[in-house]
Amino acid sequence: MSISSLLTHPNGVSIFPELSASEQQELSREALEEAEEAIVADAAESLHGGADDSASDAGYDSDGASTASTSVMSSVRDYMYENGRRYHRFREGSYNFPNDDVEQEREDMKHAMVKLLCGQKLHFAPIGDNPQEILDIGTGTGIWTIEMGDKFSSAHILGIDLSPIQPEWLPPNVRFMVDDVESPWLYPRNHFDYIHSRHTVMAIRDWDRLLRTALDHLKFGGWIELQEIHHTPRSALAGGTGEMPPDHPVARFWKHVTDGLAALGIDLDAVADAKLSDAMRRAGYANVTERVLHVPIGTWPRNKVLKTVGLYWRTILLDGLQAIALGPLTRGLGWNREQVEMLLIEVRQAYFDNTPLMYMPFHIIYAQKA
Repeated sequence: MSISSLLTHPNGVSIFPELSASEQQELSREALEEAEEAIVADAAESLHGGADDSASDAGYDSDGASTASTSVMSSVRDYMYENGRRYHRFREGSYNFPNDDVEQEREDMKHAMVKLLCGQKLHFAPIGDNPQEILDIGTGTGIWTIEMGDKFSSAHILGIDLSPIQPEWLPPNVRFMVDDVESPWLYPRNHFDYIHSRHTVMAIRDWDRLLRTALDHLKFGGWIELQEIHHTPRSALAGGTGEMPPDHPVARFWKHVTDGLAALGIDLDAVADAKLSDAMRRAGYANVTERVLHVPIGTWPRNKVLKTVGLYWRTILLDGLQAIALGPLTRGLGWNREQVEMLLIEVRQAYFDNTPLMYMPFHIIYAQKA
């Protein structure tokens, strides 16, 4: 089993041990500065009522937004509303979480958090300097896809999602489609150089089938990469087992969410215990590699970068409590909205307690079609 565990505990152990001490220090400094600049910029934008759209879209060709892929049919642009939140209409019920503006902002914050944790890397798979065909599964707001389009200007990059929530102003080499990745793929076989998926463990029902399908559509020598958080909270307390007490409010919350999704056919623990790595091997992938980073919850780490990551992640979890809970608990477990809201009261309070040194593992898994 080729698993490299890169631990990110508060003692400052680097997530990139192959770098020299000076390189690690410089990487951390740059990552922290970028995070702080982003926070300041966001605050300034809120204070002054938002940036000028024409400035933010400078250099992007509006013609790129008028293709058939970005101008999807009105029927898939419809939404449904449930318990005060907005959900996708296309393949209704396939994804049990909202897609409204509040949730989109939270998804973009998750992207910023992951980049900070990963030293600003957009990918870990060794895809080279000139990939030509890239697919992003579950693209969400499209922020990763757009940044990859800027990085690889000669590549054709396609992002697919059940929700048509992506921006219309795009790099000319980026397009989006409303599609269900667990349905038969319409793309050619042996077509993609790189297939990427992040934060889809809450949505995928059949990983074995998805990985086989992706393998069929990768070029020989192409790469697939999954980046997933295991949402069972753990404790970094010295001398402990790493497990949170089952009666802790945060642990109980995620147990309810896990059970609710299981009732809906989704395994939230699919990323644990090298399950996805093993599934890749069963599907026929080669050079399977798994790296595990730790995402702190809160500001307890001493390392400044991890402290900022922890602040991001706690904010993301707190802002998303209702969004995370409503679908699994009402659809999967039969709760009503009032029961859900009562549960969330003590969970909110518990997230601010740094005593347990809570974190969640972040799994980066990539493999090649040989």
